[in-house]
Amino acid sequence: MALSLKAIFQPGAQYEGVRLIHIYLLRLVFILMFFVLGKNTWTHILTHRGSWDPTDAIAWCVWTAFATLAGLGIIRPLKMLPILLLEVFYKVLWLLIVAYPLWSAGTLAGSSAEGATSAFLWVVLPIVAIPWGYAFRSYIYEPK
Repeated sequence: MALSLKAIFQPGAQYEGVRLIHIYLLRLVFILMFFVLGKNTWTHILTHRGSWDPTDAIAWCVWTAFATLAGLGIIRPLKMLPILLLEVFYKVLWLLIVAYPLWSAGTLAGSSAEGATSAFLWVVLPIVAIPWGYAFRSYIYEPK
C-alpha cells in the first residue's frame, strides 16, 4: 500500500476516523516518552542509593510508570491516549500555578522551578499530537 502525503491528513477508518498524521505524532510522543524519559527514570531508580524521600520516590515512580506504559502507546496510540491527557493536564496545571507566577514576578530564572519549567514547556508536542476531536468524542461526549 503506497502512502501519499494527502492520505496522512485524511480521516481513516482503521483508526476510528483519526487522521494518520495524528497517529504518527502520537507514536512519536510515546517513543520519546518510552526511550528518553524511560532511560532517565529507570536509571535514576536502579542506581539510587540509600533511603528514599517518600515524596521524591512517588514522583520518580509515577514518571517511570508513565515511561513504561508509553511502550504500549507506541503499538496502540489511541488506547493509551488517557496517559497523554493526564500528562497535558498536570504539566499545564503546574506551569500555570508554579511557573507562571514566578515568571510574572521575574523570579523564575535561577529558581528551583526553572529546570522543570524548561522540561514542561515541551507539553506543546502532546498538545499538537492529540486528536482533540476524537478525545472529546471518546471521553466527554459520545453522540448516539
